[in-house]
Amino acid sequence: MNAAVIVNARIVTLQSSAGNSPLPRRGDDMQNLATIPSGFVRVRNGQITEVAAGSPTKSLDDEKVIDARGCVLLPGFVDCHTHACWAGDRLDEWEMKLAGRSYLDILAAGGGIMSTVRAVRAASTQDLAEDLMQRLLEMAAYGTTTAEVKTGYGLDTETELRMFDAIAHAARHSPLRIAATFLGAHAIDPQRSECVEMMIKETLPAVAVKYPGITVDAYCETGAWSVADCGRYFRHAKQHGCGIRVHTDQFNSLGMIPVALELGAISVDHLEAATDADLNLVAKSKTIAVGLPATAFCLGTPCIQARKFIDAGGALALATNANPGSAPVRAMPIVLSFAVREMKMTPAEAITSVTWNAACVLGMTDHCGSIAVGKSADMVLWPFKDERALGYELSGALPEIVIACGRVITPHSLAAG
Repeated sequence: MNAAVIVNARIVTLQSSAGNSPLPRRGDDMQNLATIPSGFVRVRNGQITEVAAGSPTKSLDDEKVIDARGCVLLPGFVDCHTHACWAGDRLDEWEMKLAGRSYLDILAAGGGIMSTVRAVRAASTQDLAEDLMQRLLEMAAYGTTTAEVKTGYGLDTETELRMFDAIAHAARHSPLRIAATFLGAHAIDPQRSECVEMMIKETLPAVAVKYPGITVDAYCETGAWSVADCGRYFRHAKQHGCGIRVHTDQFNSLGMIPVALELGAISVDHLEAATDADLNLVAKSKTIAVGLPATAFCLGTPCIQARKFIDAGGALALATNANPGSAPVRAMPIVLSFAVREMKMTPAEAITSVTWNAACVLGMTDHCGSIAVGKSADMVLWPFKDERALGYELSGALPEIVIACGRVITPHSLAAG
């Protein structure tokens, strides 16, 4: 977008009263959307140059005027937890779940994550990249302009690095802003008796050399990585200068949360089974909780106790957890709908969770998460007069305009093809 001005819009800016502070909003502050009832946003060379109430005093000769009367302009969604790089499918396992098999039972039998690991190892890097790019376009059609993408379906050095290559290729050719995360500790490979040692001593160092400062993630759960092994893995990651995140307390509370907080985790994700005491610990810490309500819906399990957590002063982000098994979801609006219905969040809290707070998880608040002067034009124009409609409607209209990294996307054509 070389030069444009969006006028007559209801603008949900998410600007902070603290200026450009990179801190997440927590507790009551998650209600503050910093909305301009009627205003304009000026963009030049892909960057926001003016945000104000009312109308611009004049339009510049070379700029396109977009009349947004009757529409809401929001920051682009930031999907801060996805497994969008995969091969194959899990349709057979989905039918097993419908027949009563649990996620952990299927994982223990060599399915779940491991079935996708086998498919990814057999896929070419090009096929992984092309499938990922298609999923990213689908995300963009529903208003996502920034997405985190994890590795974790390789579980060996060669395949994990190939997943990074596929993610890098997609990042170069996708309109979205992409953040890669290393999830080598996603599962225990039953075919490799020393898989934990290999991941800590071989794969992690290789990834840290090629991608300095990469964020490192792990899945701590019964049948996956233990608290002790996650602790060792993360301590080595920190020695390599990496930030850490962790999937934990999805089905069982194993004691990972205090360890993660002690190690300064950026986020703790899932938390469906977290105890009240552990949720209070997270709420009082600098660590951000990431809720994944679409996964709880797909598996028929409880969500994180978001209402208690926010009321305790916690900082919460939300994400799709897009993956082939427990969350075949790419549309962020459905996450908002689940959040207000199942997690008892207000619409404002849900919007904060998928914009500003999610950008905080990825360390990208300089670029996305709010509509502010100097930031990239990552904005979505919705055909609603009120932003609350995003949480109210279960299958609403697509955006009128999606602007990602300063580029205009036509969502209707993306969804169609």
